[in-house]
Amino acid sequence: MSRRELQRSEQFEQISPEVGEFDEQALADALDEDPDEVLSLLADLTGATDQRLRARAREIAGRLFLDLARTGPSRPRGVGRMVEQAYRIDGGDLDIDASTDEIVVARAEGRAVDPDRLRMRAWTTPQTALCVLVDRSGSMSGRPLATAALAAAAASLRAPDDYSVISFSRQPVVVKSQEMTRPVVEVVDAVLALRGSGTTDLAAALLAAADQLARSTARRRIVIMLSDCRSTEPGDAVAAADAIEELVIIAPAGDDDDARDFARQTGAVVTTVTGPSEIADAFGRALLDAR
Repeated sequence: MSRRELQRSEQFEQISPEVGEFDEQALADALDEDPDEVLSLLADLTGATDQRLRARAREIAGRLFLDLARTGPSRPRGVGRMVEQAYRIDGGDLDIDASTDEIVVARAEGRAVDPDRLRMRAWTTPQTALCVLVDRSGSMSGRPLATAALAAAAASLRAPDDYSVISFSRQPVVVKSQEMTRPVVEVVDAVLALRGSGTTDLAAALLAAADQLARSTARRRIVIMLSDCRSTEPGDAVAAADAIEELVIIAPAGDDDDARDFARQTGAVVTTVTGPSEIADAFGRALLDAR
């Protein structure tokens, strides 16, 4: 974006008073006053035609979005269950039935019981895998772009070893696959490089998300879709949603009618945000409601 385009934001002249300049203190001050406006501007600055300004904005955005995503519950809660596990002294109660063979054999052979062959019963909390779907079929700058970047950062913090990010319009594009190890700042930077275009194929996006989560061994697998859910392609999105174990929709506030209708048809959890600063809380609300 050119400086003339960026000057549409009231905060731009404070943050970048001259070509190539970036005032971090001015950014921090403006962030306290109007976080959504400033985060939206920062997202646009990562695509500035001014090379020095663009490079500085990308460096700062990666750190800032990750810091902001740390608010709210750090991990989605799941329902624990009692399972059989290898025995540990401080781990739980000995499972007599599962350990009887070793106890009997050890006594018959006149040796000590091998603790590695004993079993116990203990509570375990299910691991969670996340896939974030980012709808880029409409405008993908400013507020929507910052919201998507914060969503990617939030997913990386809540399921650091098991998450993926997919952008979609007419076709889904994998930004980060489920099994890929990639620095979070690189994932955020890749999302900030997205630009909006094309029609919306919800069905293809949901099938791509199901494919990513099928690679995970986590007991709980959740798709978080940032979209207004207005599909403009002929695919059956409701049928595609059947392949998703848990679907959470985060829609823009004031433009969520289609998202709520789609949620009613699919049993998805739906919440809304007015801007990027609400993403961390939206993750917390949605993941606690999703079961």
